[in-house]
Amino acid sequence: MPEGDTVHQAARRLAEALAGRVVTRSDFRVPAYATVDLAGETVHSVAARGKHLLMRVGDRVVHSHLKMEGEWGVFRPGERWRRPAHRARVVIETSDAVAVGFDLGVLEVFPADEEADRMAYLGPDLLGPDWDADDAVRRIAASPDVPIAVALGEQRNLAGLGNVYVNELCYLRGVLPTRPVSTVDLPPLVDLASRVIRANRDRVSRTTTGVDRRGERLWVYGRGGEPCRRCGTRIEHGRLGRNELELRETYWCPRCQR
Repeated sequence: MPEGDTVHQAARRLAEALAGRVVTRSDFRVPAYATVDLAGETVHSVAARGKHLLMRVGDRVVHSHLKMEGEWGVFRPGERWRRPAHRARVVIETSDAVAVGFDLGVLEVFPADEEADRMAYLGPDLLGPDWDADDAVRRIAASPDVPIAVALGEQRNLAGLGNVYVNELCYLRGVLPTRPVSTVDLPPLVDLASRVIRANRDRVSRTTTGVDRRGERLWVYGRGGEPCRRCGTRIEHGRLGRNELELRETYWCPRCQR
């Protein structure tokens, strides 16, 4: 599942392939941007902001969000793509690379001078150069009655955590995901969030257990009904959110988390 670490890895791959190069062809396969043509423009940079990917090309920004299924691939000219062509939402080519965005949850193009305003709602980026733990703690604490798992996943509080990390962090800190923010010791939780996601920034497979073997990488996420790796108690599974439209899958150990 794409989270902040996944997007930062994608941005790094795209930057290595495209930054400083001139676009020879672009193909936006969504109706709203079908007429956009970036050919002849230079790719200035590619960067991640939380779970958002920002490709700065000429005087425009190609903004994408992977959501649940999205992926950016980089290929050599003529190389076969890993996913079917009908799942491509955008293709950006240079003389020696082809970048393809598949199944992107969000894809838009806007003027470069609008980037700051459009991204202003995001909290501090856990993997960004301007990471500010104190600011993240203040933002989370501003909603004392919200369940901690909901607050951690809100990108306006801190940018980069998805549902996998949210569930795993609550487990690692021994905190029930339903506990109100006001009852949680926030600084060590936010510090742990930074350390865990940074430890996974360059990994091929994300792990929170420290074990890099299939089926053993996570403590609770996706393990509803299975035994807790620490105490053997059955992992519980539910859904949690601010409202019915924002419910997220939630996993916890009723013994290890209080």
